[in-house]
Amino acid sequence: MSESPRDPERILRRLEWTVIRRLDGALHGNYRTLFRGFGLDLADLREYQYHDDVRHIDWNVTARLQTPYVRVFNEDREISAWFLLDLSPSMDFGSREMKKRSVSTEFVTVLARLLTRHGNRVGALLYGDSVDTVIPARAGRRHVLHLLHRMLSRPERSQSAATNLREFLQAAFRLIPRRSLVFIVSDFISAPGWSEPLAHLAQRHEILAVRLYDPLEMDLPDLGLLVVQDAETGEQVFVDTHDRAFRKRFAAAAERREKALRAAFGSAGVDALELSTDDDLVDTILRFADLRKRRSQLAGGGTLPTHLERSLS
Repeated sequence: MSESPRDPERILRRLEWTVIRRLDGALHGNYRTLFRGFGLDLADLREYQYHDDVRHIDWNVTARLQTPYVRVFNEDREISAWFLLDLSPSMDFGSREMKKRSVSTEFVTVLARLLTRHGNRVGALLYGDSVDTVIPARAGRRHVLHLLHRMLSRPERSQSAATNLREFLQAAFRLIPRRSLVFIVSDFISAPGWSEPLAHLAQRHEILAVRLYDPLEMDLPDLGLLVVQDAETGEQVFVDTHDRAFRKRFAAAAERREKALRAAFGSAGVDALELSTDDDLVDTILRFADLRKRRSQLAGGGTLPTHLERSLS
């Protein structure tokens, strides 16, 4: 159920009770898998042990002492996270109770609160038909309320220029200076050409594409004669959904769009999280935790040094 845009405190409190409390139980209070830092500070040197990562061998010390030594690191746990929020008119679609924009708002609010209550900073770039709002990265519950208020207070727009994610991603590359965890929250209904700047952005940051969709965008039921309007351009088309051949063509076009999206994410080396308007938010964030865990394992080459493996278990 939607709440008043003037009451972000009420919305945040509801999400803290209904979503974050459930996550606390599901994750047993352990958020290290979700929120590992990016920096590593040299802490010590010690003799090489079986199962240590050979990439951590200090060859200068090894040569001097004629015994293999490895570098031991402390992880910098502070994270700067940024939300790239597509708030174009197509995000205002929803065939049931929830619109894509509402799902985006709840996902961003929960992740921002989880991050900030562990001492991390969050910021956001808001896109309508251009990047019109930059919210600097800060910590704290009050900052989450500020971000939520800025999202809720934006009026719905009946139409605009077609979404151009290429320009959005290029702007993000200029505006986010240090390595960060970046969530791109969008339905990815856009003019083509955004996969290259996505790959460019992924070279600097750790990216998670949160792709929002509504089930009606995938499979059109028999609803009789309909007037369908493009949410962004306002163009209207008269369609007969009773026509089985038309529904089959619609499903085939949706499948081609899905394959193109998966190919774009794959070529950019970006993880993607699918989030439907009828998904359970807790289940979605647990899937995100699993993505982070697998990404962490891949980044470590699959074999962590024994002391780090113990500290992360």
